[in-house]
Amino acid sequence: MMMKKTALVVGANGVIATNLIQYLKELGDWNIVGLSRRGGADLGNLKYISVDLLDPVQCKEKLVHLTEVTHIFYAAFQDRPTWAELVKPNVSMLVNVVNAIEPVAKNLQHISLMQGYKVYGAHLGPFKTPAKETDDRHMPPEFNIDQQQFLEERQQGKSWTWSALRPSVVAGTALGNPMNLILVIGIYAAMSAELGLPLRFPGKPGAYDKLMEMTDAGLLAKATVWAATQQQCANQAFNITNGDLFRWNDLWPKLAKYFHLEVGAPLQMSLQSVMSDKEELWKKMQVKYQLKAVDYQDVSSWAFGDAVFSWDYDFFGDGTKARRFGFHEFIDTELMFYQMFDTLKAEKVIP
Repeated sequence: MMMKKTALVVGANGVIATNLIQYLKELGDWNIVGLSRRGGADLGNLKYISVDLLDPVQCKEKLVHLTEVTHIFYAAFQDRPTWAELVKPNVSMLVNVVNAIEPVAKNLQHISLMQGYKVYGAHLGPFKTPAKETDDRHMPPEFNIDQQQFLEERQQGKSWTWSALRPSVVAGTALGNPMNLILVIGIYAAMSAELGLPLRFPGKPGAYDKLMEMTDAGLLAKATVWAATQQQCANQAFNITNGDLFRWNDLWPKLAKYFHLEVGAPLQMSLQSVMSDKEELWKKMQVKYQLKAVDYQDVSSWAFGDAVFSWDYDFFGDGTKARRFGFHEFIDTELMFYQMFDTLKAEKVIP
């Protein structure tokens, strides 16, 4: 009988890791350990450990028994007010996990690092598109780059390998995540309907017409496991995207139609500002439509929505490297939106 692999999923309650854990469970040949500050409910071959990843002593104390770990899937993130302030905590967490696990997990095979298009400077302004894994690095600070450099240096002379996954905007239905565009649009549309308003694109005028892409969280989970278990992917970075492009000026009216709303003219506004007083409306909607009792903060990713809708430049990468290396999965982005909204409705998150 083939020995089960043991996955250590770091940042286990995020939208990316939640889908990764679900996929690993479906595969059936993995033992899974999830790390996060909040912990979680153990179930079968899935165990959770509550740990402060910024505390190196606590990491070693709580993880010293994880001798069977074969794969580390790192998807943790801590936000800070500035790009420079992001570096120290996010690099420290990765270092603390590796320092705790590598000495005790003698069969460690792979460390998977979740990155994003910040590697290409996408958060700073217009960047070269399509972005390729071989593109030049940009002026620091940038924690994604520092994390990869740490793994590259640490891996020298070791038997384990690493991979870096670079998704575009990740779409999923997990709650309590500060970067969830599906919830941004779903809650915004539901409130627009409740207030008798048309659905108006709230971003910069130029953003309405630019090329965009997204990455389905389930697709990303498959790609992450693929890259972590295929020898040809050792010590490589991969852009992972749905495989298609869209413009909001085409997709937005279709999303409005899904929610049975008229489309209003785009109007630039800060969602973080205009939605800040909507908690009472949300509570009334929960009662009226018998929705799940979810705190407004757990469905509010308004700052992230403002960021995405502010991109008045093309935002997409070249996904052909992953295909050349053997990953051929793809997702229809428009259909993905509908399916995820259907899920949120079925789970009584939105009416």
